Amino acid sequence: MSLEIVDLMLQGIQETLIMVIVSTIIAAIIGIPLGVTLVITSKNHILQHKHIHQILGAIVNIIRSIPFIILMVAIIPFTRLVVGTSIGTTAACVPLTIVAIPFLSRLVETSIRDVDFGLVEAAESMGASPFQIIRKVLLPEALPTIINNVTVLIVNLIGSSAMAGAIGGGGLGDIAIRYGYQRFQGDIMLITIIILIVGVNLIQSIGDYASNKKNKK
Repeated sequence: MSLEIVDLMLQGIQETLIMVIVSTIIAAIIGIPLGVTLVITSKNHILQHKHIHQILGAIVNIIRSIPFIILMVAIIPFTRLVVGTSIGTTAACVPLTIVAIPFLSRLVETSIRDVDFGLVEAAESMGASPFQIIRKVLLPEALPTIINNVTVLIVNLIGSSAMAGAIGGGGLGDIAIRYGYQRFQGDIMLITIIILIVGVNLIQSIGDYASNKKNKK
């Protein structure tokens, strides 16, 4: 393997990591509270509010229903407004984040719903406020599953970041398309695939370990 290819791959890994890390952090900051809100505002829950639940649910469903490749193109004006460009790694973070937030929120919603409601009722009977129930009951009980959810999100973002390379998003996907596909350099395509496979398996292993460490059962 030539030094040029090594430098190319290192650049691709760096760009992919930037896209995935930035998108994951922002998605976690917004998506986890959104998932919790979808649960607690649902019928018969601690902060039941029909209209908020319906509006948030509709927004999440609309974004999730748009294929990622279409979303990237559709929000190009918004991407330019936010980061000043529609090409490159920074620009790719915008659609990646937008698609990650509703994806994670639905996963978190499912995790929170799986928490035994008897624990919530017990906390309410002891005078716990809704915020205390969220902080001391719902999130701690659902934490192992939420870690798994974030792991699933990261793996999906790796795939989406590779897709972002199709429209100049940078990263390993861009390298695979520009060199492996368009220039028929099969060795670069193979190396890119191997790096992605190793990366996904490494992240999955770390996520499984962290989830098991937090699992009280």
